[in-house]
Amino acid sequence: MEKRKGSILLVEDESSLSDLISLNLELEGYEVATTADGMSGLEMARTGDFQLCVLDIMLPKMDGLTVCKTLRSEGNTIPILFLSAKGEGSDRVQGLKFGANDYLTKPFHLEELLLRIENLIRKFDPSTVIDARTGIFQFGGNVINFSTFEVEGNNTNGKITLSKREIDLLQFLIARAGEVVSRDEILTAVWGEDVFPSTRTIDNYILAFRKYFETNSREPEFFHSIRSVGYKFTGSKN
Repeated sequence: MEKRKGSILLVEDESSLSDLISLNLELEGYEVATTADGMSGLEMARTGDFQLCVLDIMLPKMDGLTVCKTLRSEGNTIPILFLSAKGEGSDRVQGLKFGANDYLTKPFHLEELLLRIENLIRKFDPSTVIDARTGIFQFGGNVINFSTFEVEGNNTNGKITLSKREIDLLQFLIARAGEVVSRDEILTAVWGEDVFPSTRTIDNYILAFRKYFETNSREPEFFHSIRSVGYKFTGSKN
C-alpha cells in the first residue's frame, strides 16, 4: 500500500475545481479534506491536523484573506497557498502580507499547483524542524527544548529557562526559517491583535536571542534584522 504523503485542507467553493484538485492530490498520495466556505474552513484548520491549506480568496460566509489573518492571529502557522482569480500585484502582496506562504492565480496549470504544494509541505515539514518525539530543535551547537522551555546556547553557560513569549517567538521564526517575516506578521502571530507591543519590543527579543545563541552577537549567523522589513532566522537542524 502506498504511503500517504500528508493531509491537505482544500477550501474552494467552485465544486468542479475542488473535485479536480482533490482527485489529483489523492492520486499523488495525499489525504484531502474539503469544504466550500470560509467559516467551516477556519474551524477545520483550527481543529484538524493538516500539513497544508489550499485556500481560495473569494469564498462564501468568510473570505480567504480573513481566514488566513485569523489563523495567523491565533498563532496557527499551517502553510497556506492562496488561489485567486485576482492577478493584480496588489492582491498578491496583500495575501502574502496576511501571512500566506504562496499565491497562485486562476487559471493555473495543475502541474504547477501540485509542485508548489509538494515544495511547501517539504519546506514546512515539522519533522525537519522540531523533533516530534522530544520537542527538541538543534542548530549551530544550540539546543531548544520546546516542551520544557529550556535552552542551552553558545553563550548561556548551561541551561536556562525562557518565557512562554520567547518560546512562541522562537517557534514562529523557526517554522518560517529562511523567510523574511515582517514585524506585523510577528506581532499578529505571537502577540495577537489585541495586545500589540512596540516594534522595539521585538528588537529586544532578537537581541536576547543573539546573546543566547550567536557566537558573535555583532555578526549574527542565525537571527538577522532586515532593515525596514523584519527578521529572518537561518539556522538549520544539525
